[in-house]
Amino acid sequence: MEFPDLGSHCSEESCNKLDFLPVKCDGCKRIFCASHYSYSQHNCPTPGRKDFQVPICPLCGEPVPTPRGVLPDQTVGQHIDKYCKLETKKIFTNACSYANCKKKELVPITCSICRRNFCLGHRHPTDHKCDRKAPNNSPARQAAGLRRDLVNSSRTNHVQAVQGDMNDDEALARALELSMIEQDKLAELNRRGQTSDAHNHSTNITTEESKNKCRISYLMLFFF
Repeated sequence: MEFPDLGSHCSEESCNKLDFLPVKCDGCKRIFCASHYSYSQHNCPTPGRKDFQVPICPLCGEPVPTPRGVLPDQTVGQHIDKYCKLETKKIFTNACSYANCKKKELVPITCSICRRNFCLGHRHPTDHKCDRKAPNNSPARQAAGLRRDLVNSSRTNHVQAVQGDMNDDEALARALELSMIEQDKLAELNRRGQTSDAHNHSTNITTEESKNKCRISYLMLFFF
């Protein structure tokens, strides 16, 4: 129920309707809806019932004059709007927490962040300058965190596959060793003047060693 503090249930057992403008019987003093307000409709047990029934305001308890043929909830509603002395005191009890705001509402309006009560005009966090941060647990943020975890996990697995059983120092030493070996082989081939063979051999060496260098370079970028 959105407004648990408003209205009253009809006292007629077969009805029990929640009426926001209930009427109090001046005979048995019970609360009824407009359909069961009359003596005959709720079988009023009060002896010596009157021929003419006067509704009672459920807030202030004062009788509300009602002409014949006019629905009692209509006259009671007009009485509450214009003449009822306890209407403001008993109904509008939810004061706004915003500074210098004197408004009160029928129902409590609580901010989901700071948990304070506000009027309709200051109910949004930006309207009352909410001084607390909203929790960052939205579905979008949770999905982004999951993607980040998956990327980190994939990166770790790839590094482990390339590095194998070598630790960080061994991987760096291996990278330097491969680079020196490649340079020595190319220099030796150039000294011998074997241009054609050197080109073919260099291509094969470069292809194989480039793979190793890529793997090691990836490791060096990751760790440094």
